[in-house]
Amino acid sequence: MFADLPLVTWIVFAALAGLSVLTLTVVIFKLMQFRRMGVGGHRLAEAILDDWLNGRPDEAQRKANAGRTVLARVLGATMSGLRARPSEPGYGEELARQVALAELVQMGARMRLLEAVVQMAPMLGLLGTVIGMIDAFGNLALSQQTSDPRLLAGGIWTALTTTAAGLAIALVAYFVSAWLEGRIEDERQGIELAVSAAIHGRIARPGR
Repeated sequence: MFADLPLVTWIVFAALAGLSVLTLTVVIFKLMQFRRMGVGGHRLAEAILDDWLNGRPDEAQRKANAGRTVLARVLGATMSGLRARPSEPGYGEELARQVALAELVQMGARMRLLEAVVQMAPMLGLLGTVIGMIDAFGNLALSQQTSDPRLLAGGIWTALTTTAAGLAIALVAYFVSAWLEGRIEDERQGIELAVSAAIHGRIARPGR
C-alpha cells in the first residue's frame, strides 16, 4: 500500500522524519546545556546563603565563585554588588538581574524550535492525509470498472498514517517542551528567591 503513495505524501513523511530528528537533537542539546550550566543546583545556593546571612561573607563569596550553577553565579554577582556598595542594595540587585537575564536567555535558547515542531507536525500530517485521500478517490473516479472497496479503504488507511505520525511527534515535542519550560521556570523562581534572601534576609522557617 505504501508503494502506491503519491510523491508529495512521501515528501511529507520525509519532512515528519526531519521534525522528529530535530526534536531529538534539541532535547539532547538542552539536556547537555542544562547540565553544563548547573541548572537545578539549589543545594549549593542554600549553603551560600547560609554563610552569607550568618556573617561569613568571605566563605559565601568563595563558594559562589567556585560554584558551577546558575544560582551560584547570580548570588556571586549579588554579593559582589552588596559588598562593593553596602549602602546601595539596589546596586547588588541590578548586578543580579543582569546575570540572571543572561542565564535565562541561554536556558531559553532553541526552545522555539520545539514550539515550531508542535505546530508544524500536525499540519504536515494532515496535509499528507488530504493528499493521500485525494489520490485515492481520484484513482477511484478514473477507474472504468467497479473498484474493490478494500483497496479504497487501504488507500485511506495508508494516507491517515501521516496524520497519526504528525500527532505523535507533536505530542512528544509538546511534553518535552513543557518539561524543559518547567525547569526554566523553577530556576527563574529560585533566582528571585535567592536574590531576595541575599538582600533582605529570609523569613524564619517553622520550627526554628
